[in-house]
Amino acid sequence: MSNTTTGIIIPCYNEENRLNTQAFIDFIKSHQNYILCFVNDGSSDDTLKVLNTIKVELPERVNIINMEENVGKAEAVRAGALSLKKSTEIDFIGFIDADLSTDFNDFKALVKTLETDENLDMVYGSRNTEDAQNVDRNFFRNIFSKIIKTFIYLILRLPIEDTQCGAKVFRTNIIDIAFMQPFLTRWLFDIEIFIRLKRHYSPENIMNYIHEQPLKRWVHVEDSKLGLKDAIQIPYNLIAVWFSYKFAA
Repeated sequence: MSNTTTGIIIPCYNEENRLNTQAFIDFIKSHQNYILCFVNDGSSDDTLKVLNTIKVELPERVNIINMEENVGKAEAVRAGALSLKKSTEIDFIGFIDADLSTDFNDFKALVKTLETDENLDMVYGSRNTEDAQNVDRNFFRNIFSKIIKTFIYLILRLPIEDTQCGAKVFRTNIIDIAFMQPFLTRWLFDIEIFIRLKRHYSPENIMNYIHEQPLKRWVHVEDSKLGLKDAIQIPYNLIAVWFSYKFAA
């Protein structure tokens, strides 16, 4: 068993009917070196009640942060990261989607890479590399993702295949760098994280400290919380992110 402890943030918004409660319960009962941190992002359904059924199984290793209002995935994940960082027992902090489109096995593989390579501070999953296996996403989402990927590359100028994969893990020493400041957007915070780390490490050195790892499994689950309105706003939000960080003091 690993000597490190990892906190996993799971942002939740109206997930009452999608949460696989048994999967989370089974995982936390069989993995003593993990802590689950669910962030209920102002859900209007019974998500909080469902989360409490998970917490009651192992209350010492399941945390629930209840946001009174819906603030978006970016700020929900940020709240979880800053909360977990307060614990001196946690070595790594990461996040996955509530629908488990990235499963626990792939997330554990990201953690293992971080454990075994002390030079790395961040490991992030990728659905786009040639080595990725069993990646299932619908046609429209695939085309849209490729268009957005082009925009993102023009902003970041980094050899990153998949910035938006919902599975990432960090050493706690860079949590403040990545998460201390509020994010500008509700959904594109991953890009903001890479920009912040690029500034911290320098454009020439950042790829020595972060690593992109192909997922063995990733499935797009229907009923995504990214609605049509949000999708339409993505190009505008990308421009806003580029402008804000490029000209920030």
